[in-house]
Amino acid sequence: MHGGNQSETSEFLLLGLSESPKEQRILFWMFLSTYLVTVVGNVLIILAISIDPHLHTPMYLLLANLSLADLFFVTNTIPNTLVSLQSQNKAISYAGCMTQLYFLVSLVTLDNLILATMAYDRYVAICRPLYYVTATNPGLCILLLTLCWGLSVLYGLFLTLFVTKVTFCGSRKIHYIFCEMYVLLRLACSNTQIIHTVQITTGCFIFFTPLGIMIMSYVWIVRAILRIPSASSKYKAFSTCASHLAVVSLFYGTLGMVYLQPLQTYSVKDSVATVMYAVVTPMMNPFIYSLRNKDMHGALGRLLLGKAFQRLT
Repeated sequence: MHGGNQSETSEFLLLGLSESPKEQRILFWMFLSTYLVTVVGNVLIILAISIDPHLHTPMYLLLANLSLADLFFVTNTIPNTLVSLQSQNKAISYAGCMTQLYFLVSLVTLDNLILATMAYDRYVAICRPLYYVTATNPGLCILLLTLCWGLSVLYGLFLTLFVTKVTFCGSRKIHYIFCEMYVLLRLACSNTQIIHTVQITTGCFIFFTPLGIMIMSYVWIVRAILRIPSASSKYKAFSTCASHLAVVSLFYGTLGMVYLQPLQTYSVKDSVATVMYAVVTPMMNPFIYSLRNKDMHGALGRLLLGKAFQRLT
């Protein structure tokens, strides 16, 4: 790897998903509506959890941090895409591209770590209910969240610094909506084998370790639920995990479609899967976690309707 790429490549061109003016207008309104729904949904969840004392528990504290991460996630990518679609100015500076890459890596990592912490919370709540208060006390919860944020920031910085050592030359066209690791490495004219190996090695540890924690947690959760004699109690226990399982499946399913493949096989068609985890998943999370959650229903009702909601209930 060689330095000096910033002097050779001062900017990139984000061509997006289509170069057709008609399709770009459709994409603009799609991304704008998606962004507004995502922002409103995640902000409402954060406000509801912050204001309602009944939701000041580890599970909802983790959910508020997940919503905050998703809010940062879409703000890192979609506004720039909207400006590009509206103004037809596809250029993004080298510094802007590296900044976008840093937040993308950091926030994907953060989502992953928070989801693993939420799985641990569900494990303790169902398998060790008598120890829940001590095993998930506020101090431990804050410590785990601090570790999640700290590791995400460091990992994003680590990979981004590696990319800054890559030399880019020739084509500056990125057939995508934001600066993504695999796409950038495909544009490099220096040897990217080292950084790709580092990315795969560290990525496997960063992502598969939390995934392993989630799988083991749910193995124990399922075993505990199957031992419950009452069918209604089984349903109630499983319903507390259903939202988390849905988000985990959506997150890892779309992420795996993009990154569980060799760099050489990565193509434009994978941009659709990347849009799923970068745009659609943050939009869906608020709905998944609030649709079947009575506590969240009540908190959102009190937040939006105030005393009128209390009279209705």
